[in-house]
Amino acid sequence: MSEVPTRFLVVGAGGIGGIVAGCLAEVGADVTAVSTNPAIRAAVESAGFRLREEGDERAVAGRIVAAPPPGEVFDVIVMATQPPQVEEAARGAIGALAPNGRIVVLQNGLCEERIAAIAGRERVIGAIVAWGASMPEPGVYDRTASGGFTIGRLDGEPDPACKAIGEAFEAIGPVVYTNNLIGARWSKLALNCAISSLPTIAGERLGPLVRVRRYRRLVLEVMTEVVAVARREGVALEKVAGTLDLEWIALTDAERAMKLGSPALTAKHALLIAVGLRYRRMRSSMLAAIERGRTPAIDFLNGEVVARAARHGIMTPVNARVVETVWAIAHGEKISARETLDQLFQETRP
Repeated sequence: MSEVPTRFLVVGAGGIGGIVAGCLAEVGADVTAVSTNPAIRAAVESAGFRLREEGDERAVAGRIVAAPPPGEVFDVIVMATQPPQVEEAARGAIGALAPNGRIVVLQNGLCEERIAAIAGRERVIGAIVAWGASMPEPGVYDRTASGGFTIGRLDGEPDPACKAIGEAFEAIGPVVYTNNLIGARWSKLALNCAISSLPTIAGERLGPLVRVRRYRRLVLEVMTEVVAVARREGVALEKVAGTLDLEWIALTDAERAMKLGSPALTAKHALLIAVGLRYRRMRSSMLAAIERGRTPAIDFLNGEVVARAARHGIMTPVNARVVETVWAIAHGEKISARETLDQLFQETRP
């Protein structure tokens, strides 16, 4: 691809995809969004991408289609589906990628390797999303947390194509580059395993949950298990958004055993309160998927951790119970929200 990408195809027009497509279109980029949902297409066709942020709403005209247009070629394909749909969507879109084009992976989890098997490692760029969005109704996109992107390649330093995409993404939020995409992905995975999965079980937003000490302890237990698996995988963890150090926040054996707090443990709880404040309006996309009758991404988050832990002979009881509980909800079991989290807390106490 040229140093300046000229045509974008955004596959998926949910919360994240709608914001990306709308913001790129707003600055004059040649962008086409793909959505298999006819209600979303009808809403965008009639009223544009309706972007909400900090109480303001603006409408941005844009092109949206049901599938990648036959015969058209795009310099950048942005994957913005939920993780369970990303491989099928990539296979359906890869024929529209220019010979020197790039495919950008926005999904949480470790999806770059999956897309590399389809597109080739050299064509894959990871863009870790550090902001939140929801789609309260078709075509309406509510930005629920500020932030930008961490962008990198699976192998090596960011190249000119990577940086050109980053420059375009500045229209959406600030961009930083990483030479350690895998380490940054694992750190974000540790965060998502907690702040996406636990609110799914509770059926509520993150902010109210982290005000409760025992739920913060669950968050710490989830992250600690993820860090242990990452270490066994040989991953050098990066700070999330340059500030959240997962190596530090992971509980030590002494902290897990102690009945009372310590200055370090108190500081970890305080940091989680700050994270909850930043993402207080964020609503789990997994919960939204379940409500819409779609497959939740739990196997790409906590489930990924549990599966990799098993290969190394590591026990991850908290993440395993989270996976079981989210699937029970997805299969229609009635749960008592916070009472279920309370039970999870008691069952997984070290």
